Amino acid sequence: MQPTLSLYNTLTRRKSPFQPLHAPFVGVYLCGPTVYSEAHVGNARGPVVFDVLTRYLRYLGYTVRYVRNITDVGHLEGDADEGEDKISKRARAQQLEPMQVAEQYTNLYQGHMEALGCLPPDITPRASGHIIEQIEMIQQIINNGFGYEVNGSVYFDVPAYNAAGRGYGKLSNRVVEELLAGSRDNLAGQDEKRSPLDFALWKRADERHLMRWPSPFGEAPGEGFPGWHLECSAMSRKYLGAEFDIHGGGLDLMFPHHECEIAQSQACNHPTNEAQVWMHNNMITVNGAKMSKAVGNFITMSQLFEGTNTTLSQAYSPMTVRFFLLQAHYRSTVDITDEGLQAARKGYRKLMNGLRLLEKLVLPEGAEPAADTTAADAELRKLAQDCFAGLNDDLNTARTIASLFNLLRKLNGYAANLATLAQVSNEALTEAVTTFRTLVQDVLGLRDEPRANVEDLLGLTLNFYANAKQSAAKAREEGNPDEATKHYGEIDRIRTALKDQGIVVKDTKAGVDWAYSEE
Repeated sequence: MQPTLSLYNTLTRRKSPFQPLHAPFVGVYLCGPTVYSEAHVGNARGPVVFDVLTRYLRYLGYTVRYVRNITDVGHLEGDADEGEDKISKRARAQQLEPMQVAEQYTNLYQGHMEALGCLPPDITPRASGHIIEQIEMIQQIINNGFGYEVNGSVYFDVPAYNAAGRGYGKLSNRVVEELLAGSRDNLAGQDEKRSPLDFALWKRADERHLMRWPSPFGEAPGEGFPGWHLECSAMSRKYLGAEFDIHGGGLDLMFPHHECEIAQSQACNHPTNEAQVWMHNNMITVNGAKMSKAVGNFITMSQLFEGTNTTLSQAYSPMTVRFFLLQAHYRSTVDITDEGLQAARKGYRKLMNGLRLLEKLVLPEGAEPAADTTAADAELRKLAQDCFAGLNDDLNTARTIASLFNLLRKLNGYAANLATLAQVSNEALTEAVTTFRTLVQDVLGLRDEPRANVEDLLGLTLNFYANAKQSAAKAREEGNPDEATKHYGEIDRIRTALKDQGIVVKDTKAGVDWAYSEE
């Protein structure tokens, strides 16, 4: 039986054994992207981390419902309550419908996450598809005295919430008085708010706002759109309940986004902290500097995969990127450098070579197992069990990868001299092999990537075919039938091998060509 999984909870500031609210069921929510532009490499870290988390929870026998949302409305410029919607702004600039923009970047994002080996979430809700649930939640907050309406907009009343002892700031460990002292000037242009800490639950849509829905708020019927923070609270509540197990996102979302989520959930008819465990992955830097478009070190996922960003010298495959991200503990920063990515590629390929050798670990015919394998079995089993220690210790994938390399070193030793397999029992070897394969493929989600160019390999094979034909013709001309027969046999083997792959060799006057088999 594996040791208990422990997770660090941002809300409690401590690491504790994970105990689901309703075992064996586990509800997990991850804040997804705002789809107004292509995702950058920083947007990939959370999905990769939570992909490993949900994979491991399932490995441990839990039934997981994993929800990762799409924000396609309500996220205003500067993450504040003023300015234009980010998606609307992009749509206006490109003369497109906002949902065209949202769909374009949603598809691109999901394609990149799939390339990175992330399994699709069980549910991918969109903010624009849950307006009814958000309006209902707002009405509860108003009815409970924590929201107020002004000119068709609705704001969350942070002072009233704190006066009721609910503790705004408890997730981010911020003090309301200090927040107020630093934000007195932020009310400029936001005269509707009673306090600079108040945040929008619903905004009345002005004439320039492209995305809008009928609004029940205000004296006169109008239209509006939901606040950014509200969306996740409403969608997580719908699919995971008023309180669920794990909520995650980037460290930059802790305040104000996640802080506001907790406040909204506390202010509803069934007050909770939304999730019992809050997990936050740390940020990504590039060559030691914060990633920024202004600095010029901003790297999109496409640029990373295609090698079109001047910050890096070459392209890096999705599995190399995934391995690179998992080399660090999720609560540590990750610095993207050429050297780091190149080292990650070597490490990833070493694990893939390890998977290839597993099938070769067979005791040679005639070799006799040792009479006593106790010591060797204990050593091998310890190496295998150590691989779980990192995952159980707050999902420390870096430690698990290091343990996998230790186990691989031992397995490589056996592969180099198969006779030494007599030192261990089949049971211990099977346990080690299963551990290595399961953790690499099923939990860490690393899969083999074809590195050869199929067209180049096919061209090389056809060159061998053409050379064999020339050699056969020459041998026939020189009256050497045995030599000619040998080359004709090679020609037949190449034809047969290619045909098995659905390729037909075509001999033409212009030379040798190929076509797909139509049989």
